[in-house]
Parts: sequence; C-alpha cells; structure tokens
Amino acid sequence: METDILTIRIATEDDLETLATFNEAMARETEDKTLDPATVRAGVHALLNDPSRGFYLVAEHESDVVGALMVTTEWSDWRNATFWWLQSVYVKPSARQQGVYSALYDHVKQQARTEGGVCGLRLYVERSNVAARQAYLALGMTEASYCMYEEMLTE
Repeated sequence: METDILTIRIATEDDLETLATFNEAMARETEDKTLDPATVRAGVHALLNDPSRGFYLVAEHESDVVGALMVTTEWSDWRNATFWWLQSVYVKPSARQQGVYSALYDHVKQQARTEGGVCGLRLYVERSNVAARQAYLALGMTEASYCMYEEMLTE
C-alpha cells in the first residue's frame, strides 16, 4: 500500500460499524478484553453525533478504511490551551507497517496547528505494547513523566 494514495478524513455515521469493530479488535489485541458490542456502538455513535466530545479520523485506501484514531480534548489551565488526546488508535493488521498511522498522526498534527489553541498531543499506551510505543517514539513523541491512575465508577 502506498501512503500517498491514502485519504485521511473526518469519520461520519457511515463509519460507525467499522470504528466499533476496530475498537473491539484493539481491546482484544492490546488488553485481552472483550468489550460489549452494544456499548461500544453506542459510545462511537455518541461521539459521532456530538462534536463537543471529539472526533474520529479515518484512513482510507481504495475506499477501504484501514486505520482510525479518535481525538478528545483536555483543557490545560497551566498553558491556557488544549491538549488533544489520541485514543482508539487502530490499524488493520493487513495495513500495518505501511505508514497508515504515520499518515493519521501527521494529519492530526497539521489539523491541530491549523486550528490553533492546541498546545500538544498526548496518548496513553499499554506498557506491554512495544510495537506501538516504538511507533510513537519514531514519530517524535516522548514518554511523559506522568503515571496514570484511575478509579472506575462504572463497568
């Protein structure tokens, strides 16, 4: 696959099933988790229909969606600007190691610069996902000094 013939675009409601399938596959691959399909579809639908929650970008090759990522925002009072969080990053296995994620990342970075008011891009990754960590480093991201903690209030 040649990345110069990839199309990067904002996802639409027509992409809901593909995005939900990608999210389920990512959870299985990276965390060995099985997600509830109805919940995932409702979550993707909610974001697609409410731009204040964020947006998805998809990468298409010959009308086939081969990769995607979701962008959500975090306000930083320290910087008086917004961080864009990259989440739900997924590339089809058959399209990996072919520049799909790089194309998505370059697009989101350019979009953030064009929009303005975005001070940085962030993401989190499973510690054991060595391939993803190497990809992020290769694109110029650095490992942050923060540890992440959570307390789940719902399942």
